[in-house]
Amino acid sequence: MVLIAIVIPVAIEGLRVASLAGEVAHRKVVAARLGNNILNQLKVTGTLANSGQRGVLHDQGLEYDWSLSTTPWTEDTLAQMTAATVKVNFLAQGKTYEVDLTTLVPQQAL
Repeated sequence: MVLIAIVIPVAIEGLRVASLAGEVAHRKVVAARLGNNILNQLKVTGTLANSGQRGVLHDQGLEYDWSLSTTPWTEDTLAQMTAATVKVNFLAQGKTYEVDLTTLVPQQAL
């Protein structure tokens, strides 16, 4: 009985941690998909250069806040590229998580 009294709480805590990890992983996948869609949409519409854009997306009843920032890419000064980053934030079990997606865009394409 003592062994069961020790093992059951540990097993339940392990299940809780696994559930949280699964929920966060699923929402990160959704956030990455939504962020990729935003980058593609902004590229197609020609508004990828408008840093500071933000919005809220909904997927399966959950909110995902996103924001866009652009910075000059300084790794290769001859390339004349700009790094466009979409940050997607979401809540999972009371904590805020963030997924960042960055792509390089030629400055003349902006």
